[in-house]
Amino acid sequence: MHRAFLMCAVLGGLLVAPEAGAARRASSNRSTRNASLSLSDRAAARASRWVGLPSLRRVSHSVNDDCSGLVNLAYRKPNLNLLPERTLPGEGGVSAIYRKALSLDALRREPSPGDLVFFRETYDRNRDGRRNDGLTHIGVVERVAPDGTVTFVHRAGGGVKRSKMNLHQPSLRRDAKGRVLNDYLRRTERRASHPRLAGELFAGFATVDGRWLTSP
Repeated sequence: MHRAFLMCAVLGGLLVAPEAGAARRASSNRSTRNASLSLSDRAAARASRWVGLPSLRRVSHSVNDDCSGLVNLAYRKPNLNLLPERTLPGEGGVSAIYRKALSLDALRREPSPGDLVFFRETYDRNRDGRRNDGLTHIGVVERVAPDGTVTFVHRAGGGVKRSKMNLHQPSLRRDAKGRVLNDYLRRTERRASHPRLAGELFAGFATVDGRWLTSP
Protein backbone atom coordinates (compact mmCIF):
# COMPACT_ATOMS: atom_id res chain seq x y z
CA MET A 1 0.00 0.00 0.00
CA HIS A 2 2.75 2.43 1.01
CA ARG A 3 4.84 1.39 -1.99
CA ALA A 4 1.92 2.09 -4.38
CA PHE A 5 1.30 5.50 -2.79
CA LEU A 6 4.98 6.38 -3.12
CA MET A 7 4.98 5.38 -6.79
CA CYS A 8 1.90 7.57 -7.49
CA ALA A 9 3.55 10.53 -5.77
CA VAL A 10 6.72 10.16 -7.83
CA LEU A 11 4.77 9.89 -11.09
CA GLY A 12 2.64 12.87 -10.14
CA GLY A 13 5.75 14.93 -9.49
CA LEU A 14 7.19 13.97 -12.86
CA LEU A 15 3.98 15.08 -14.59
CA VAL A 16 3.62 18.36 -12.70
CA ALA A 17 7.25 19.43 -12.95
CA PRO A 18 7.23 20.03 -16.74
CA GLU A 19 3.96 21.99 -16.46
CA ALA A 20 5.34 24.13 -13.64
CA GLY A 21 8.51 24.74 -15.60
CA ALA A 22 6.53 25.76 -18.68
CA ALA A 23 4.45 28.17 -16.59
CA ARG A 24 7.61 29.73 -15.15
CA ARG A 25 9.13 30.10 -18.60
CA ALA A 26 5.95 31.69 -19.97
CA SER A 27 5.84 34.14 -17.06
CA SER A 28 9.53 34.95 -17.58
CA ASN A 29 8.98 35.52 -21.30
CA ARG A 30 6.08 37.89 -20.59
CA SER A 31 8.23 39.82 -18.12
CA THR A 32 11.05 40.04 -20.65
CA ARG A 33 8.71 41.30 -23.37
CA ASN A 34 7.22 43.91 -21.03
CA ALA A 35 10.67 45.05 -19.97
CA SER A 36 11.77 45.40 -23.60
CA LEU A 37 8.81 47.59 -24.53
CA SER A 38 9.73 51.21 -25.06
CA LEU A 39 7.94 53.94 -23.16
CA SER A 40 5.96 54.77 -26.30
CA ASP A 41 4.96 51.18 -27.06
CA ARG A 42 3.79 50.64 -23.51
CA ALA A 43 1.77 53.88 -23.51
CA ALA A 44 0.06 52.94 -26.78
CA ALA A 45 -0.81 49.48 -25.44
CA ARG A 46 -2.21 50.93 -22.22
CA ALA A 47 -4.33 53.54 -23.98
CA SER A 48 -5.71 50.91 -26.37
CA ARG A 49 -6.98 48.83 -23.45
CA TRP A 50 -8.99 51.76 -22.10
CA VAL A 51 -10.98 52.49 -25.27
CA GLY A 52 -14.68 52.28 -24.45
CA LEU A 53 -14.37 53.17 -20.78
CA PRO A 54 -16.82 55.93 -19.80
CA SER A 55 -14.35 57.39 -17.33
CA LEU A 56 -10.70 57.16 -16.30
CA ARG A 57 -12.00 56.59 -12.77
CA ARG A 58 -12.34 52.94 -13.81
CA VAL A 59 -8.53 52.88 -14.02
CA SER A 60 -7.29 55.36 -11.44
CA HIS A 61 -8.46 58.20 -9.20
CA SER A 62 -5.02 59.79 -9.11
CA VAL A 63 -5.31 61.74 -12.38
CA ASN A 64 -7.80 64.19 -13.80
CA ASP A 65 -10.59 62.53 -15.76
CA ASP A 66 -9.72 64.41 -18.94
CA CYS A 67 -7.44 64.23 -21.97
CA SER A 68 -4.27 65.23 -20.11
CA GLY A 69 -5.12 62.73 -17.37
CA LEU A 70 -5.24 59.94 -19.96
CA VAL A 71 -1.77 60.63 -21.37
CA ASN A 72 -0.28 61.02 -17.90
CA LEU A 73 -1.80 57.69 -16.90
CA ALA A 74 -0.62 55.99 -20.11
CA TYR A 75 2.94 57.13 -19.42
CA ARG A 76 2.93 56.55 -15.68
CA LYS A 77 6.36 55.39 -14.57
CA PRO A 78 8.66 56.20 -11.62
CA ASN A 79 10.75 59.31 -12.27
CA LEU A 80 8.70 60.31 -15.32
CA ASN A 81 6.35 63.27 -15.40
CA LEU A 82 4.89 64.72 -18.58
CA LEU A 83 4.28 68.05 -16.85
CA PRO A 84 7.06 70.57 -16.27
CA GLU A 85 8.18 71.31 -12.74
CA ARG A 86 6.25 74.58 -12.79
CA THR A 87 3.16 75.59 -14.73
CA LEU A 88 2.56 79.14 -15.85
CA PRO A 89 -0.39 81.25 -14.64
CA GLY A 90 -3.52 80.28 -16.56
CA GLU A 91 -1.71 77.46 -18.38
CA GLY A 92 -3.69 74.28 -19.03
CA GLY A 93 -2.30 70.76 -18.81
CA VAL A 94 -2.07 70.37 -22.59
CA SER A 95 -0.10 73.59 -23.04
CA ALA A 96 2.20 72.68 -20.16
CA ILE A 97 3.02 69.27 -21.65
CA TYR A 98 3.63 70.86 -25.05
CA ARG A 99 5.95 73.44 -23.50
CA LYS A 100 7.98 70.69 -21.83
CA ALA A 101 8.16 68.72 -25.10
CA LEU A 102 9.44 71.88 -26.81
CA SER A 103 12.09 72.40 -24.14
CA LEU A 104 13.28 68.80 -24.56
CA ASP A 105 13.37 69.08 -28.37
CA ALA A 106 10.87 66.19 -28.44
CA LEU A 107 8.41 67.68 -30.95
CA ARG A 108 8.21 65.98 -34.33
CA ARG A 109 6.19 66.11 -37.53
CA GLU A 110 6.09 62.41 -38.41
CA PRO A 111 4.27 60.22 -35.85
CA SER A 112 5.04 56.83 -34.35
CA PRO A 113 2.87 54.65 -32.07
CA GLY A 114 2.89 56.00 -28.54
CA ASP A 115 3.67 59.58 -29.52
CA LEU A 116 1.66 62.38 -27.97
CA VAL A 117 -0.59 64.23 -30.41
CA PHE A 118 -1.69 67.81 -29.74
CA PHE A 119 -4.68 69.76 -31.03
CA ARG A 120 -5.72 73.41 -30.84
CA GLU A 121 -9.09 75.13 -30.66
CA THR A 122 -11.10 71.93 -30.07
CA TYR A 123 -13.53 73.93 -27.92
CA ASP A 124 -14.16 77.47 -26.74
CA ARG A 125 -12.19 77.25 -23.53
CA ASN A 126 -12.64 80.87 -22.44
CA ARG A 127 -16.20 81.07 -23.85
CA ASP A 128 -15.73 84.27 -25.78
CA GLY A 129 -16.80 82.85 -29.15
CA ARG A 130 -13.40 83.41 -30.74
CA ARG A 131 -10.57 81.17 -31.89
CA ASN A 132 -8.03 82.24 -29.30
CA ASP A 133 -7.86 79.24 -26.97
CA GLY A 134 -4.59 77.72 -28.19
CA LEU A 135 -3.76 74.14 -27.31
CA THR A 136 -6.81 72.42 -25.86
CA HIS A 137 -6.60 68.67 -26.48
CA ILE A 138 -4.12 65.78 -26.40
CA GLY A 139 -4.08 62.05 -27.14
CA VAL A 140 -1.81 59.05 -27.66
CA VAL A 141 -1.01 57.75 -31.16
CA GLU A 142 -2.07 54.11 -31.40
CA ARG A 143 -0.98 53.29 -34.95
CA VAL A 144 -0.12 54.86 -38.31
CA ALA A 145 -1.54 53.38 -41.54
CA PRO A 146 0.46 53.20 -44.80
CA ASP A 147 -1.69 55.99 -46.28
CA GLY A 148 -0.76 58.25 -43.38
CA THR A 149 -4.00 57.96 -41.43
CA VAL A 150 -3.21 58.24 -37.73
CA THR A 151 -5.35 56.42 -35.19
CA PHE A 152 -5.15 57.96 -31.73
CA VAL A 153 -6.74 57.34 -28.33
CA HIS A 154 -8.05 60.24 -26.26
CA ARG A 155 -10.38 61.12 -23.42
CA ALA A 156 -13.24 63.12 -24.88
CA GLY A 157 -16.93 63.66 -24.23
CA GLY A 158 -18.50 60.31 -23.43
CA GLY A 159 -15.31 58.56 -22.37
CA VAL A 160 -12.11 57.13 -23.84
CA LYS A 161 -12.32 57.02 -27.62
CA ARG A 162 -10.38 55.96 -30.70
CA SER A 163 -10.30 58.55 -33.51
CA LYS A 164 -8.57 59.12 -36.85
CA MET A 165 -6.64 61.91 -38.53
CA ASN A 166 -5.01 62.25 -41.94
CA LEU A 167 -2.65 65.18 -42.42
CA HIS A 168 -2.38 64.60 -46.18
CA GLN A 169 -6.09 65.45 -46.48
CA PRO A 170 -6.86 67.35 -43.26
CA SER A 171 -10.16 68.85 -44.42
CA LEU A 172 -11.64 65.64 -45.80
CA ARG A 173 -13.98 63.64 -43.59
CA ARG A 174 -14.10 60.47 -45.78
CA ASP A 175 -12.27 59.26 -48.86
CA ALA A 176 -13.85 58.07 -52.11
CA LYS A 177 -14.45 54.62 -50.62
CA GLY A 178 -16.24 56.03 -47.61
CA ARG A 179 -13.43 55.36 -45.15
CA VAL A 180 -13.03 57.89 -42.35
CA LEU A 181 -9.89 59.98 -42.68
CA ASN A 182 -10.62 62.62 -40.07
CA ASP A 183 -12.95 62.45 -37.10
CA TYR A 184 -14.70 65.47 -35.67
CA LEU A 185 -13.06 66.97 -32.58
CA ARG A 186 -15.12 70.15 -32.27
CA ARG A 187 -18.87 70.41 -31.94
CA THR A 188 -21.05 72.30 -34.41
CA GLU A 189 -21.74 75.85 -33.25
CA ARG A 190 -24.74 77.93 -34.21
CA ARG A 191 -23.15 81.35 -34.34
CA ALA A 192 -19.79 80.48 -35.83
CA SER A 193 -18.23 78.20 -38.40
CA HIS A 194 -14.93 76.80 -37.20
CA PRO A 195 -12.73 73.96 -38.48
CA ARG A 196 -13.88 70.81 -36.75
CA LEU A 197 -11.91 67.88 -38.17
CA ALA A 198 -8.87 66.39 -36.42
CA GLY A 199 -6.54 67.15 -39.32
CA GLU A 200 -7.60 70.80 -39.33
CA LEU A 201 -7.04 71.18 -35.59
CA PHE A 202 -3.73 69.30 -35.42
CA ALA A 203 -0.89 71.11 -33.62
CA GLY A 204 1.99 68.62 -33.39
CA PHE A 205 3.43 65.31 -32.22
CA ALA A 206 5.94 64.64 -29.45
CA THR A 207 7.98 61.56 -28.61
CA VAL A 208 8.33 60.56 -24.96
CA ASP A 209 11.65 58.84 -24.31
CA GLY A 210 14.55 58.88 -21.88
CA ARG A 211 14.83 62.66 -22.08
CA TRP A 212 11.66 62.92 -20.00
CA LEU A 213 13.06 60.87 -17.11
CA THR A 214 14.39 62.57 -14.01
CA SER A 215 16.93 61.34 -11.48
CA PRO A 216 15.51 59.29 -8.56
